[in-house]
Amino acid sequence: MAPPNLNQLRTFRTIAREGSIAAAAKRLHLSPSALSIQLAALEATLGHALFHRQGRRLVLTEAGRIALEHADAIVRGAEDLVLRLKGHAEPLRTIRIGAVATISRNFQVRFLRPLFARGDIEVVLRAGSLDELLAQLAAHTLDLVLATTEVTGDAALPWRSLLLAEQPVSLIGRARDRRKRLAFPTDLDGLPMLLPSRAASYRAGFDLLIEQAGVRPLVLAEVDDMAMLRLLSREVRAVALVPPLIVERELAEGSLRELHRIPGLTQRFYAITLGRRFPNPLVAELLAAACHAAPAAPAPGDVRAPRRRALGGPSAR
Repeated sequence: MAPPNLNQLRTFRTIAREGSIAAAAKRLHLSPSALSIQLAALEATLGHALFHRQGRRLVLTEAGRIALEHADAIVRGAEDLVLRLKGHAEPLRTIRIGAVATISRNFQVRFLRPLFARGDIEVVLRAGSLDELLAQLAAHTLDLVLATTEVTGDAALPWRSLLLAEQPVSLIGRARDRRKRLAFPTDLDGLPMLLPSRAASYRAGFDLLIEQAGVRPLVLAEVDDMAMLRLLSREVRAVALVPPLIVERELAEGSLRELHRIPGLTQRFYAITLGRRFPNPLVAELLAAACHAAPAAPAPGDVRAPRRRALGGPSAR
C-alpha cells in the first residue's frame, strides 16, 4: 500500500487544528467533500480512525495524536526544503518546553526571553508533574524540561541536568498587616502560614528546620502551583514561604514585605534534557544564553529589580 501523500497529511493537520471538516475546508479553500475523501483515504492507509466526534467537534483519537506528530514533522520538513532551495528565509522553528508546577513563572519568562526576542521561534509550553514531563521528553514530544530537582540519568535514559540558578527562600507577608520582622524559627509557632506542597524542593528543608526547633505553624494552605501561592500571599492574612523571585513585583510595589530570609534554604532551577543523536539546535542556543546570566533575588529589604548573576554562582544577598 502506498504511503500517505503530502496533501493528505496537510489536510489532516488542518482538520485537527480547526476541529471540523467544514472549518478546515474554509481555511484551505476546498470543498468539505474533497477533504472528507482525503481524510478517508489517509485513515484507510493507516488502518485507524484518526478522529472521533464530540458534539460538533472532531477530536483526535490516540492513533490520531500519534499521526499528528509525524504529520507535523513531515509537512514542516517539506516546507523547509522548498524554502531553503528557493533561497527564502528559514521558516518558523519550534521548541517544546515543559515546566513543573512548582517552578516560578517569573523564572520561566526570563529563561525564555532570548527566544521571544528573536521573533522567528515558536515556543510551545506545557505544564505537568516531573514524571509526566520526563515521559514526554523520553517520547521526544518535549525538547527540554524546567524543574526544581536534579534528575540522574543512566544508560537507558541519559538525562542531563544543568543547574541554571539558585534562589534564596524567604518568609513573605502582606505589607498592610504591619507585621514586624520575624524571629526565626520561634515566631512561627502557631503562625498562620501558606506553604508550597511537598513537591517543592525546599519544603523538606523547611519542615526539618521547624521540627528541630519544636515549633508548629498553623498551615492554612498547601499549594503546588506557584502562581496560586503568589495570589494567596497577596489576599490571605498569613505568612508565605516562597523564593522572593516569585513575588518580586509585589515586593517592588510594596504590597508584600520580606519578613525573614531563611539561611541555607534555597530553591534550585534545572534544565533537564535527554542525550539525543539529533537534538533540537534551539536547546543549545537557549542554554548557552542562560549560562551567561540568570535571575537573582534582591537582598533582604531591597525591592529594586533583581540583578543578574553568572549561572550557578551565589545569589545576591
